[in-house]
Amino acid sequence: MNELSPDLTSDPIGWALPPWTRAEAQALHDAPFNDLLFQAQTVHRQNFDPNKVQLSRLLSIKTGGCPEDCGYCSQSAHHETGLKASKLMEVRRVITEATKARDAGATRYCMGAAWRNPKGRDMDAVVAMVEGVKALGMETCMTLGMLDLEQTARLKQAGLDYYNHNIDTSERYYSEIISTRSFADRLDTLEQVRQAGIKVCSGGIVGMGEEPVDRIDMLVTLANLPEHPESVPINMLIPIEGTPLAEAKPIEPIEFVRVIALARIMMPKSHVRLSAGRTAMTDEMQALCFFAGANSIFVGDTLLTADNPGEDKDTLLFRRLGIEPMELEAQ
Repeated sequence: MNELSPDLTSDPIGWALPPWTRAEAQALHDAPFNDLLFQAQTVHRQNFDPNKVQLSRLLSIKTGGCPEDCGYCSQSAHHETGLKASKLMEVRRVITEATKARDAGATRYCMGAAWRNPKGRDMDAVVAMVEGVKALGMETCMTLGMLDLEQTARLKQAGLDYYNHNIDTSERYYSEIISTRSFADRLDTLEQVRQAGIKVCSGGIVGMGEEPVDRIDMLVTLANLPEHPESVPINMLIPIEGTPLAEAKPIEPIEFVRVIALARIMMPKSHVRLSAGRTAMTDEMQALCFFAGANSIFVGDTLLTADNPGEDKDTLLFRRLGIEPMELEAQ
């Protein structure tokens, strides 16, 4: 069993390695805020340029009508949110939107479909989207729900770089949010994607009524995977009218920053992404998140169906903080 150093400033790295225990992660999470951020920034600087942030763009290629009952989601067919279901977007339109995103500075293009799992008839179009975006010189990411082995193999062959499949929360709290898919189903999908040689993007959502220990356990699960996810998106719940979580109490900003810092320390080489919820964050809160180790954001006016700060606002914030967009790594 690993032993936690009593002084977070005395040994900036290497004092705790997987497998992580809840007790170790809890001790970090509950440390004095300044000590926690010092540790997170130290780890961050040993693995990344602290003044570079990776820019991703997210497009909903198929919106609404999802058979899953995720309590946070506006796209679930179980909830009366007023969102109409759409058909799968045409490949040509996806490539056009990806080109705009690349020209605006995004290096990774993420495409999401509101499915439990893709149907066979959709795979040719999905593969063409991956190939088309790759041809633009961008990294590709898809989030399509659960996959079978053949679908995973086709995505790998098409050149898919990342597959997003969030675990959402802790295993304990999971059934309070979703009943149509198990926590184990999500872990199985992550393992299948990893075995196929596709990079993993997996994180979760905070502010859904969970306890702090659920946030900690979520990160322990991710950090104890055979390999850390290359990307770890941390979403702050956007309450959507018509969903079961429409009245959820927002997470306190300092508590959110603690989650970011903990993710950075526990998964030192992963890109930790500020995802949904940035419209509710002040510039000062985002600056603290970057200091705590967040080094990836989604750019653009929308995230699937939710609002997101526009490029102009992000550009101004980056200028004020001295942050520059991260360049695409050599493939």
